[in-house]
Amino acid sequence: MSKTPRALILLLSVLGIGLTACDRDARIAVEAGVSAELARDRAERLSDIHYRLTLDIPREQSEDISAAITIDFELATADTPLQVDFRADAERLHSLSVNGNSAEIRFIDEHVLIGADLLRVGHNTLAFEFLAGNSSLNRNPDFLYTLFVPDRARTAFPVFDQPDLKANWSLTLSLPADWNALSAGPLERREIDSERQTLHFADAGPISTYAFSFVAGAFETVTRDIGGRSMTILHREPDAAKVERNLDAVFQLHGDALAWLEEYTGIPLPYAKLDIALIPAHPYGGMEHVGAIQYRADSLFLDEGAAQARLLGRASLIAHEVAHMWFGNLVTMRWFDDVWTKEVFANFMAAKIVNPSFPDIDHELDFLIDHHPGAYSIDRSEGANAIRQPLANLNQAGQLYGPIIYDKAPIMMRQLERLLGEDRFREGMREYLQTFSHANASWPELIAMLDARSDEDVAAWSEVWVNTPGRPHFSLDDADGGTLELVQSDPAGLGRLWPQSFTVLAEGSDTATRLEMRTPRIALGDMGVTDGEAAVFNADGFGYGLFPASIERLDDWRSMAPLHLASLLIGLYEQMLETGLPSPQTYFPRLLEIAGTSDDQLLLDLALAQLQRIYWTLIPDARRVSLSPTVERTLWRALDKAEDPSLRKLYFKAVASMSLTPQGVARVSQVWSGEQVIEHLPLAENDYIDLAIDLAIKRPKNAEALLSEQRARTKNPDQLRRLEYLAPALSADPAAHDAFFASLSDEGKRATESWTLDALGILHHPMRVRSSEAYLLPSLELLEEIQATGDIFFPAGWLRTTFRNHHSDVAVATVRGFLEARPDYNAQLRMKILQAADPLLRANRLRGSG
Repeated sequence: MSKTPRALILLLSVLGIGLTACDRDARIAVEAGVSAELARDRAERLSDIHYRLTLDIPREQSEDISAAITIDFELATADTPLQVDFRADAERLHSLSVNGNSAEIRFIDEHVLIGADLLRVGHNTLAFEFLAGNSSLNRNPDFLYTLFVPDRARTAFPVFDQPDLKANWSLTLSLPADWNALSAGPLERREIDSERQTLHFADAGPISTYAFSFVAGAFETVTRDIGGRSMTILHREPDAAKVERNLDAVFQLHGDALAWLEEYTGIPLPYAKLDIALIPAHPYGGMEHVGAIQYRADSLFLDEGAAQARLLGRASLIAHEVAHMWFGNLVTMRWFDDVWTKEVFANFMAAKIVNPSFPDIDHELDFLIDHHPGAYSIDRSEGANAIRQPLANLNQAGQLYGPIIYDKAPIMMRQLERLLGEDRFREGMREYLQTFSHANASWPELIAMLDARSDEDVAAWSEVWVNTPGRPHFSLDDADGGTLELVQSDPAGLGRLWPQSFTVLAEGSDTATRLEMRTPRIALGDMGVTDGEAAVFNADGFGYGLFPASIERLDDWRSMAPLHLASLLIGLYEQMLETGLPSPQTYFPRLLEIAGTSDDQLLLDLALAQLQRIYWTLIPDARRVSLSPTVERTLWRALDKAEDPSLRKLYFKAVASMSLTPQGVARVSQVWSGEQVIEHLPLAENDYIDLAIDLAIKRPKNAEALLSEQRARTKNPDQLRRLEYLAPALSADPAAHDAFFASLSDEGKRATESWTLDALGILHHPMRVRSSEAYLLPSLELLEEIQATGDIFFPAGWLRTTFRNHHSDVAVATVRGFLEARPDYNAQLRMKILQAADPLLRANRLRGSG
């Protein structure tokens, strides 16, 4: 059979002619991405899918990867064409056979069309030979790793790329002989021939396409028996002491999480193995690939003297990713409108899992600090989105991710568990996992199971919490007869009520009283609250909304429990942003006092984060300069008094960032150079690199010399590559900044996305915001391309890093003008812009009001 030349196929695809006419009998329109309609149709027709993937990976990053994939499946109906997803150049497809017969490659709008005349009811086999697409293979000079979430498997090879078409996978990799590799299935056999090796990985599945992965490259491997299970870690860390310091904890935290989840769910680990790959500059903290979890290396291999919050964060991250083996991998959402379910379950379970490992931690305090500020950052914005969002096409699925999924949804889930009771909630979750094991489910299906176990109207409760955006506002009201009441209102004017439970701490009391708010108003007299200004609302951090908060309540902050004080600080910060009371200039000295004397690491983290935000963005520049000597003196004094090395490091990082006086910057420089050694202050290579970057911004004339010396001192080759990438952004020459920013229009320049965000942070440093205003409009104009080519968190990171330090009228006008000129702009991206611009809009208003 003759084949259409690949160049002609590509031309027809671009022009959109010639091919669609052959498929007028197709019941599903061919369009870019994976539409909800296409996904539903294929889910009805396809079953028993098995992918057999072979890749020949060269040592040189610049060389193409030759590949082949065989797809076996059962087909229920064969009366219409079948679309196979492949988002790469048509010319990368070399051959296709259908059921053993050579077939013409018919390619249009990111799909290979298999004609109905080639298909049959029952078993079918497709076989492709091709060059693998590179965009999701994350190729580096001597390693690569795949990231296929949410719909990026189709950028690497032909596939049915939707979550509810789970499949078995087998993988064969041809690699340089000195490389190591991991994939979803166990390594079945290895064949070595001179400078090459072939690795055969056993079948793994059923797995959704986004959860399949492989990692290959110049990695070290460590294998241990953990709880009777063999577990392997791949890493590239050259510091042997750092590896040895962290290995035991990393292995054990995975073992502890597995044991807890097996007991809680009543289901053993659903897959043959669980291995770990630590990736430098990974764009996510972690990714829950079946059998081979990937992590950002520095999220697990921590520096010496890591703060308590970092240790807890590592444990939580590990528990989160392990929980996904059940919540997300074993049971997967049917469609990515429910992607949040796998994330909330993992986050929710992680909070439960880490508690036994950290008995001395105030876990309620950690949950409050870890979730509420992030959730509020979106729900207070003009771009607030619901937890569950509609999704017409998987090529937009990455936009659904963000703090509402990772921060608000766990808050909602705690409220749901309290509504049901822990036992009934656990029973419902076990039924959910058992009913949909190795299959797919939707949120309404789970809610129906939970609703059957409760006297409450769980479906109605879910409608407000899950399906609508925003947060309630709470206020105080002296009702008739002088009774003080707490009033819940809907700022959107829709009359919604968020039923919830939280506590109130009255003035002079050490014990908070629980409040069940299921009506818009509730009397406070029975709770001992006679002066609303002196009470702490949401004292336990269990509730959600904008709560009353008075700065006068800080007068006795030293006598308050850390949890109560943290809730008050969050309430004051949110009131400051929403109402301007307290003003940033009034709140700052009170916050500095707390930060300068706190000995609770979690609380200190919160206070320092608020302090730095106000210092750099919310107060006028002249006021910041006048405050800097006091800030530096306070934080250095606190560092000197702190005995715990972790506290010392928190204080040092804050004072290094906030130092502006010549004397303060010089002192930080002396620590970086080694002229001054601070006892019990453990600084690692990453810390010295961060100091060099900060000093280069503050001392631009010395930037070249600083970076040259830091390069000479840096041992980690991946960190050296990062420094080379960042160097133009750190140059003293503004023209170099302009040229570097202009280069970011090239997708290849953005390949390591975490480096790109680091560079943007440098360009938009608070001390550079006037010059970097010129980059705001081009950054917005690039957003659609960023969304199309980047990983799931990159568009939001691009926007957030670009706008977070700006506050001028020009910056506000840029955002408003961009959106006003584009009334038909993508709705999801519009929301992302408004979310990222919220700090800018509020800073502009607060600075304008003095």
